[in-house]
Amino acid sequence: MARGPDGQGGGAGTSLSAQLFNARTVGDLGAELSVLPGFDAERFVAEAIRNLDGLGVFARLDRIADAAEAQLPRDFPAMADALEAALPPPLDPERTDDDFGRFIHALPGVLAVRHGLAHPDRALDLMHAATQRFSMEYAVRPFLSRWPDLTLARMAVWAEDANYHVRRLVSEGTRPRLPWGANVTIDPLAPLPLLTGLHADPTRYVTRSVANHLNDLTRIAPDAVYRALGTWHAEARQERRELEWMTRHALRTAVKRGEPEALRLLGYDPDAALSVTVYAPEIVRIGATLDLSVMVEADEAARVMVDYRVTFHRPGGRAGEKVFKLGQGHIAHGKPLRLAKSHRLKPDATTFTWHPGPHRLVVQVNGRDRAEMAFEVEG
Repeated sequence: MARGPDGQGGGAGTSLSAQLFNARTVGDLGAELSVLPGFDAERFVAEAIRNLDGLGVFARLDRIADAAEAQLPRDFPAMADALEAALPPPLDPERTDDDFGRFIHALPGVLAVRHGLAHPDRALDLMHAATQRFSMEYAVRPFLSRWPDLTLARMAVWAEDANYHVRRLVSEGTRPRLPWGANVTIDPLAPLPLLTGLHADPTRYVTRSVANHLNDLTRIAPDAVYRALGTWHAEARQERRELEWMTRHALRTAVKRGEPEALRLLGYDPDAALSVTVYAPEIVRIGATLDLSVMVEADEAARVMVDYRVTFHRPGGRAGEKVFKLGQGHIAHGKPLRLAKSHRLKPDATTFTWHPGPHRLVVQVNGRDRAEMAFEVEG
């Protein structure tokens, strides 16, 4: 049985939305809401699961919210009181990572956005409680756009909360490019002081969010990210190995772009004097492998990160490009580094399609283009 993000079993062909929101998970939610006086759980479940087939994740969640809302108080503060009273126990506080919770418990966030924007303080109180059961990262974003100062001030308090799910919400909810999340209109650098405190968090669930947030920022304000990371390394408030991991994770997109400052922060000198030789076949068939070999030499000891970039042919004439990792290591004088990889030209690749025609391979070392060659792809 495949398992969805909320731990529910589902057949191999079951969609994500059906794994997350189905008769069983909605029934669980109905049982929790049944503690409220007069709440009819059977009616709620029947209305919530009606005609769910064909609906996606958020459409199903909206349908479930409609069914719950019909039996909750219309006044938002009273609705928030009821939702808090029906919350299940918090997620296990002894865990430190990968405890996202069940999507079914996103309900308080959906209703907070629908009805709580006129009551921001009460809505944020509700999210503080609810995020300890399921992350409110999606729900908090409309409040950041509507009430930026108030929400950021509340987040400054949350950043020191005893519960790591609350602390993570500060970083994850303010990400400039949150997957599935609505855009926010705040200055993307406004949360950076909050990240400065959170980067020293003892919990990987939090530090991963901080690193992902920084990775988002490298696309729009890379210099601010480099300054922050440089300061954090100098302050040494985070355990060294954890901060090194965070730095690598935060700079992964900048490294693919070959940003010199990102490479320097990771200990790679973009200006190192290197000699690079690349060996690969000149003709490769789709479905076969491109057997790539690279030799890197240096007159002085050097630490190197080696990537390769493929510019691939498209029938319309506009070239595509993708960067792949090859390896990393140390070079000593007179002892070249040799790296090899067999890159299969998958006919069913999910991110791009190989087409017959001229292609180009560029070897990138410490962010600099060092060697290149052309090869032909045949069908």
